[in-house]
Amino acid sequence: MKIFGRSSVILATLLVTALTISGCGSGGGSATVKELSGAGATFPYPLYSKMFDTYDGVTGVRVNYNSIGSGGGIKALTDKTVDFGASDAFLNDQEEAAMGAPVLHIPTCVGAVVLSYNLDGSPSLKLDGSVTANIFLGTVTKWNDPSIAKLNPGVSLPDLTITVVHRSDGSGTTSIFTNYLAAVSTAWKAAVGAGKSVSWPAGVGGKGNDGVAGMITQTKGSIGYIELVYAVQTGIPFTSLKNASGTFVAPSLTSSAAAAAVSLPDDLRVVIVNSPGADAYPISAFTWILVYKEQNYAGRTLAQAQALKKLLTWILTDGQAVNEGLSYARLPGAAVTRALALVSSMTYGGTAIP
Repeated sequence: MKIFGRSSVILATLLVTALTISGCGSGGGSATVKELSGAGATFPYPLYSKMFDTYDGVTGVRVNYNSIGSGGGIKALTDKTVDFGASDAFLNDQEEAAMGAPVLHIPTCVGAVVLSYNLDGSPSLKLDGSVTANIFLGTVTKWNDPSIAKLNPGVSLPDLTITVVHRSDGSGTTSIFTNYLAAVSTAWKAAVGAGKSVSWPAGVGGKGNDGVAGMITQTKGSIGYIELVYAVQTGIPFTSLKNASGTFVAPSLTSSAAAAAVSLPDDLRVVIVNSPGADAYPISAFTWILVYKEQNYAGRTLAQAQALKKLLTWILTDGQAVNEGLSYARLPGAAVTRALALVSSMTYGGTAIP
């Protein structure tokens, strides 16, 4: 029997340690990470639910996503309790400064916020920005108001009080919708403004897109704003809207994609409501996954950073095939190119993540 000396044992131990460290630093190191976590926007929840289920089947990595609203997702990332946050509203400079470190905005799709309503017979309705703003300001209070009737000749509108339904939680969907109202109505901009949470002049609140959709279905005469897929899945009718070019456009994959055909900044923080395209649906938006650029924080391992980078890369490439089946438009090519560059800029300990 061959006896190893002390120096040989030490050498063997060092070799095993080196190989272990090397494995963690390589692409294969992320294979040991079987679970990632995220929280935030309800706007893309149906999409993320399907995407992450598909990703688990392909890679064996489970992504636990808690649909708690954009405000909750931003807080969870700030508190460093999740791998990523999700928001339908990008961080402004002050909000990013409050995060304590640079945050990357990775778009995942283009979605549409629709105005859904509950009226007998589900008549097809058209609205414009001014009338929509006045409804949510509480100055247009009846469905047979002359301003609504003028946009809908030949439609029998009931003498019924309008019940406005809005979000009760901090919401990126609210940010999208109120940014639209501020863009099309000086009265709204002056009285209410835009943001994830605003002081609503009228109406009742529901939590999450699903909460608002539920309230609309239960309340005759109601109108509220929800992401398109929630309306499609629950069978709630939604309006066509007059866009910036003066055309009435229904929300769809095509019309929301048309809204995203604009010049994009490198950091991809951009509002695309009231987009000028002739075929653009006016309440369209990107939704983002938010991650810290520097991933070495709060005890995170390189393997976790690698697993997150792989997930984001998949979402921007193969994962885009999931979008259209759930009423979300694919990202335009220019957005994908810029987003992949942002993912590549992620670091661990100041070094690019392999």
